[in-house]
Amino acid sequence: MGVYNKKKHAALAYLFFAPFGALLIVFKLIPFANSIRMVFYKWDILGTPQFIGFANFTKMFSDKVFLSSLWHTFYFVILVVPPIMILSFLIAILANSRAYGKGFVRSAFYLPYTLTISVVCLTWSLLYNPYFGLISKFTKALGLKTINWLVDPFWAMPAIAITTIWWTIGFCVVLYIAGLQQIPSSYYEAAELDGANGFKKMIFITIPLLKRVHVLVIVTQIIASLQIFGQVYIMTAGGPAGKTRTVIQYIYEQGFRYFRMGYAQSMAFVLFLIMLIFAYFQLRLMISSSKEELI
Repeated sequence: MGVYNKKKHAALAYLFFAPFGALLIVFKLIPFANSIRMVFYKWDILGTPQFIGFANFTKMFSDKVFLSSLWHTFYFVILVVPPIMILSFLIAILANSRAYGKGFVRSAFYLPYTLTISVVCLTWSLLYNPYFGLISKFTKALGLKTINWLVDPFWAMPAIAITTIWWTIGFCVVLYIAGLQQIPSSYYEAAELDGANGFKKMIFITIPLLKRVHVLVIVTQIIASLQIFGQVYIMTAGGPAGKTRTVIQYIYEQGFRYFRMGYAQSMAFVLFLIMLIFAYFQLRLMISSSKEELI
């Protein structure tokens, strides 16, 4: 029987970790530290970086385009997150029930999530076309006014939000189904013995016991929505008149079109802090819900 050698096992552990640690430092930590340093510099890629202190932040919060882009980003979050949470929860209940065709429901709502962003956006751009799009033909058949969805300043962002909801809702449905399957059936059986109907079981059992899933869905969707870029860039390119320009697109424009890398990095840093705050609240809520389950 071999003798346990603590130092030998610790050395082996560090040896196995070394390749990953080296890659993490080279490709993650060093670039991250350099990006933090760059927020204090003015750099156009070709020239030498010039230290300007907090000038990038001063300029940022007086930049009307940045502030409007920030508002458009939060507006998109408001349009997307509540519908995704509510609809995915209801779809998951249907897909997890004993109803006939639940397998079709699961597949139908998850398949769009497997499509690439270019396919999704180009397909929905055709559907939104005011001349031959299926949506426009449907509104005409109902006698309603034809809307130029992606050109109208009022409807452009909601149109992108609808596309995003259709594309990403399948992921949240899967999360809710996984959560529903973790609820013991004995809870529902006890509620039925007490005379509870389906609505009361959902209000007093299903929704409270899915608290951790609710938090996960809300925070992950908020963070994903704050990073919205592809849908906007493909469908409207930030138009009309900048009404759908988001923070990520403005960062892209400043960094790779006008080569203001320091300024672009400053905006990216602010967005990173916003997402970090949401991630922190997610962690706190998950910990508190875990403590409640242990009581």
